[in-house]
Amino acid sequence: MTPSRIHAFTLERSFTHRLHRLSKMTDRISQVAYLAEAGIPMSEGRCLAAIGAFSPLSVNHLASQANLNKSQASRAVQSLVSQNLVSKTISATDGRGVVLMLTPQGTDIWQRTIGVIERRNAEIMSCLDAAEIEQLDGLLDRLVAHAQKASLGVAESED
Repeated sequence: MTPSRIHAFTLERSFTHRLHRLSKMTDRISQVAYLAEAGIPMSEGRCLAAIGAFSPLSVNHLASQANLNKSQASRAVQSLVSQNLVSKTISATDGRGVVLMLTPQGTDIWQRTIGVIERRNAEIMSCLDAAEIEQLDGLLDRLVAHAQKASLGVAESED
């Protein structure tokens, strides 16, 4: 019998429950930080961070990089464009698509956003020592790769 089967299942000890709980707790603090330090909501800040890191990119690519669905990404892009933080131009390779890039004003806000992300990551990880951070980083990479592989199987079975 595996160690995880020795103890009866409890929701509060399940990985997915604890991961979701951690995410929600850190998001509440991050939301305040994004508004106070970058002047934009967290959802827009995450989109701005992805556009700055991966541009030029399409709305679909943004949705993927920012872990949003396409409609959420589209709404965030509309807001960022209306604030003159992001430019949206017709794609040279796909006349139906658009290309997103930071404006000069967007670059300034992006730099503040990256500062929020770096500071929040340091705060969240501050209870771990360097070896634990390195170990967690490797474990997260493995879990993400495993989940990506599983999600590809789900996507293929839906076709």
